[in-house]
Amino acid sequence: MRQTLSRLVAASGLAAAGAGTALAQVNPTASSVNEEALLRALQSGEAVSGRASIPNPEASALIAPDNQLWATMQGSTLQTLSIVAVLGTLALLVLFYLIRGRIRIEGGWSGRKILRFNSVERFAHWLLATTFIILALTGLNLIIGRTVILPLVGEGAFGTLTAWGKIAHNYLAWPFMAALIMVFVLWVIHNIPAKIDLEWIKQGGGIFKKGVHPPARKFNFGQKIVFWAVILGGAAMSYTGIMLLFPADVGSAADWQFYQVIHALVAAAMSVLILGHIYIGTVGMEGAFDAMGTGEVDENWAKEHHSLWVDEVKGTQARNDAQIKPAE
Repeated sequence: MRQTLSRLVAASGLAAAGAGTALAQVNPTASSVNEEALLRALQSGEAVSGRASIPNPEASALIAPDNQLWATMQGSTLQTLSIVAVLGTLALLVLFYLIRGRIRIEGGWSGRKILRFNSVERFAHWLLATTFIILALTGLNLIIGRTVILPLVGEGAFGTLTAWGKIAHNYLAWPFMAALIMVFVLWVIHNIPAKIDLEWIKQGGGIFKKGVHPPARKFNFGQKIVFWAVILGGAAMSYTGIMLLFPADVGSAADWQFYQVIHALVAAAMSVLILGHIYIGTVGMEGAFDAMGTGEVDENWAKEHHSLWVDEVKGTQARNDAQIKPAE
């Protein structure tokens, strides 16, 4: 019995030594599975999966070849498009300013004011504007942050910035949607296309040539384009954003990826539009900022850019004055 045990111990020792020698001689690179070969071996729709304890079967997927297209688009296409959209638009606006200059009030400041937007309208506008800007910046960080911002600020600052940015992006989406509804209700009646818009189009809105002032009511055709683009684009971003916030209600991972791409593309297009809107409302046109600053605009500015609206306001004021005028 003792001899048998001794022989077993000796045999196990030799086996262990042989296994250690074999492990030491293994070439990990040559023996490992090539990732590309593994992905090619997997058929479309399949995945390398593990085990998950939560009731989500997709959580156990480790490698899904079908995600490569989305990963490539996220890592290169959307990054490039976002950078080109923002920097390209800024470059064009600078070039336009250098060529055209600031659009001045040709009649000069009259000193007389006309109420253009009341406090409720201005609140809705600024709520929509501030939330959109924060959402755009934090969303842009998610697209280009790792390649552009991270090398500039370092890992610590970038991690903190991105963590707070994600929180802001998730929670400010709700006041953005509320403001979007407010803006639609307040201004939709003024942004219905009309025959007078054709004259504005023919004259290019008077932006490219000095001394040209096409007639317009409260909103000209250019502003109507911005309005409907914001409403429709904002609605698209709101819907896709909700789908991204609640992925369990979306369906498959492919559906979630689709919503993410649409969300990013619409956001890039709206960023381009809003940059142009900000330019016209600030440095691009003299007197324009007062409309959303104090709510009152100079009368000469109003006559040059919204002559039909001025006639409507003055006509209403005249009728009101006539009604309250005491009888003689």
